[in-house]
Amino acid sequence: MLRIADAARLVAGGVDTHAEVHVAGVVDQAGRVLGTGEFPATAKDYSAALAWMAGHGTLVKVGVEGTGSYGAGLARYLAAAGVQVTEVIRPNRQARRRHGKSDAADAVAAALAALNGEASGTPKSRDGAVESIRALQVARRGAVKARTQASNQLRDLIVTAPEPLRARLAGLAAPQRIALAARFRPGDLTSPAEGARAAMAAVARRHQALTAEITQLDTCLEALVQRAAPAGFLDKKGVGTQVASILLTTAGDNPSRLRTEASFAALCGASPVDASSGKQRRHRLNRGGDRQANSALWRIVLVRMSHDPRTRDYVARRTAEGKTTREIMRCLKRYVAREICKTLTADAGGPAALAPLRPAA
Repeated sequence: MLRIADAARLVAGGVDTHAEVHVAGVVDQAGRVLGTGEFPATAKDYSAALAWMAGHGTLVKVGVEGTGSYGAGLARYLAAAGVQVTEVIRPNRQARRRHGKSDAADAVAAALAALNGEASGTPKSRDGAVESIRALQVARRGAVKARTQASNQLRDLIVTAPEPLRARLAGLAAPQRIALAARFRPGDLTSPAEGARAAMAAVARRHQALTAEITQLDTCLEALVQRAAPAGFLDKKGVGTQVASILLTTAGDNPSRLRTEASFAALCGASPVDASSGKQRRHRLNRGGDRQANSALWRIVLVRMSHDPRTRDYVARRTAEGKTTREIMRCLKRYVAREICKTLTADAGGPAALAPLRPAA
């Protein structure tokens, strides 16, 4: 007859991740701390951390902080090893003030959060085409920001340039002044006019280089989105390449982790938050979630309010009820989030079926 003492001890792990070292903790089913340990944040030491946690008993699940940053590599390794990984948010600040803060305490808190179900979110797998889309988006966003800065710098240089040079450029549209400034060949830089020409030429050529970089990134993103998007996703009104790439990145390579459409709406910051108290029943605006995804939903709604007859009828009806445009758009974002989630989670294909894709030369 099997006794309780003979049964395998079930344990849960937690990891507080950092750039150079990961701190792991293990607790049993009763929440008792079985130990903590430090491991270098390198690929070869992930196995040592897993073996150490599994050495305390049957490892049921592991809660990992920072699965989208310092803990991304560890989360991928654990998932590949067949371990259930849950995403843990930062510890409660009130508890930190009462009990203090240390990496070991954070690791134990992550283990307890995974054990009691407080942390139940499945992290992104980051092993398919959507992860490539996310990386290209990061590069594109930086290039767009740098190009805007270059455009503003050129405008400011024109404002403060000597009068003949300013008169030559001030009346031109932005593309024309950039093209003209890029052709400048300054002479003696001791002259203020020639120094301004040299600065304008450098900034204008930088703008042109960034424009070419953005164009190449857009080409790569378009091809990737065409291959990674579920059937019918890009046919939806208001969903273009940039909007689709943002929403695909929000869902991740494993959209099945989104258990309900309400969870996707919350992830996009499009779900109203209950703020009732006493006799008062109300909801407040959700200012959390992925703000890029929230912006993508806003763009879809804006396009549909202008070009979709169904949406225009809805806006007219809600306006007659006394709703403001902003309130109507918030309602529409919630409806669009439901529609998008159903499309993303209904696709049965996986990233492994995609053919190789290389950037243009």
